[in-house]
Amino acid sequence: MYVAVKGGERAIDNAHQWLAEERRGDRSVPELTIPQIREQMKLAVNRVMAEGSLYDPDLAALAIKQARGDLIEAVFLIRAYRTTLPRLAGSRPVDTGAMAVDRRISATFKDLPGGQVLGPTFDYTHRLLDFALMAEGEPPTPIPSPRGGGEVPGAAAGQEAPPSPLVGEGWGGGSPRVPHVTGFLNRDGLIEAAPPSDATPPDLTREPMELPADRALRLQALARGDEGFVLGLAYSTQRGYGRTHAFVGELRIGRVAVEVEIPELGFAVEIGEIELTECETVNQFKGSKSEPPQFTRGYGLVMGQSERKAIAMSLVDRSLRWQELGEDFTGAPAQDAEFVLMHCDNIQATGFLEHIKLPHYVDFQAELELVRRLRAEAQTLQEAAE
Repeated sequence: MYVAVKGGERAIDNAHQWLAEERRGDRSVPELTIPQIREQMKLAVNRVMAEGSLYDPDLAALAIKQARGDLIEAVFLIRAYRTTLPRLAGSRPVDTGAMAVDRRISATFKDLPGGQVLGPTFDYTHRLLDFALMAEGEPPTPIPSPRGGGEVPGAAAGQEAPPSPLVGEGWGGGSPRVPHVTGFLNRDGLIEAAPPSDATPPDLTREPMELPADRALRLQALARGDEGFVLGLAYSTQRGYGRTHAFVGELRIGRVAVEVEIPELGFAVEIGEIELTECETVNQFKGSKSEPPQFTRGYGLVMGQSERKAIAMSLVDRSLRWQELGEDFTGAPAQDAEFVLMHCDNIQATGFLEHIKLPHYVDFQAELELVRRLRAEAQTLQEAAE
């Protein structure tokens, strides 16, 4: 039960003013700009966009600045702003096979049509502080990209740009297709076929979560779920709490076109493009009465560059499919859809957790009186027994 707090307006105003001063910091240091946050803190911006369900790098950068770097608070700001926006149209499903790829790797096949592209990654860097970044000197001259307008992923300073293995397959060549690795397994019948579905999936941003949830709704919840929570669940499946031993069939990061059907025109129009991270995992499956032994799929798709989240999402997705695949429920948290879906949203978790610091004076006084009465009754019984 909440009670009204009177006379606190001045204190609240002072708290807001103090917060603004703390957010600005030392005024002898130049203030961060939105373009600086957007361009130099891209991974933080991408996380806020993904968990906030709104693809707008400028707004995500603004939210990070306003939240003083607290990414969950920034996600909260983005979701609150999102509720004020009108929905003008629904886009067509994006085609990740036509992705303009910046990064594409596979842990299952060394040689891929189109090649493996390391792209911008921390995977092969030494985890040592680079004190040269503190010098804040002139930036190195960027290496021209074969696509134009950027650096070549994987090219070292002073080297010529390596020939792109994807020319003609999404990097400005003739064919825009970059085939999915699981398609090679599917061609030989070694992996389950992706179930066709023409039904419009439910919209988690407009409808409350209802259980049992189908896979489309589960994937939506995981895509906007807290990265740390989903990562912890994925790690638990690798340690044995979920019986999923997965291989990364393919991880790709790049930009895809967004198209909207225009009824008056009778065809779709491209309205822009967004950056996505997609992960497909390949998992063992012993088979069932109706299905032969084959591999099964786990899937993750996240807005922006967020490969840790996409991989974790695909592992949890596979673990949640135990029932439809006829597997045993072991009691693992990552197999429990109610546990996963009702606790992965960091905004709901934050709201419920932080509300306990708000005034609960009446509730506590009632509890206090109850404890005092119980203590008094226990004391009376003890005295009577003596």
